[in-house]
Amino acid sequence: MSRHITVRIERCVGCHTCELACAIAHSKSQDIETMILQGENPGYRIHVETYGPRSIPISCQHCEEAACALACPTGAVKRLAKGKPVLVDDERCIGCSMCVQACPFGVIALRPDGKVAFKCDLCISRLAQGLDPACVSSCPTKALVLETDQTANRDKRKAAVQKLAEAQAAGAEEVETLSG
Repeated sequence: MSRHITVRIERCVGCHTCELACAIAHSKSQDIETMILQGENPGYRIHVETYGPRSIPISCQHCEEAACALACPTGAVKRLAKGKPVLVDDERCIGCSMCVQACPFGVIALRPDGKVAFKCDLCISRLAQGLDPACVSSCPTKALVLETDQTANRDKRKAAVQKLAEAQAAGAEEVETLSG
């Protein structure tokens, strides 16, 4: 079953906690103090961008037909199985940046040494332990949620039905006002 991170834009306050949690989770020490003292820069796999008054977190969408995987000449960027995240195999990556150029969301980057690409892996080591990705578990406003496609679709249907019901109720009130 495919899982992905859903962003509830209206809840994001732009605190960048998700970026920091991601960096810590992907650092060698997985400890902020050690990471800083050793000068380690694991990079962000989620980015909080600003658009007008809104802050919007964005990370890899783990696309079904992933342009990054299609562009990779060595097969280093791939999905291990249907419904699993798109990953980068550090051993196979040659740092050509074709995946970086192909990503329609701009969320793949090369490590500072330029030898290997990196991107969101949904914190697969955390998922294996039954935990949410670091960005999701650290978000103080719950703007980030790990969902399955089924859950996301159910929630979208409920929201659509609610909007339709509210619109119909507003329309019925308007008709009563005009006829009364």
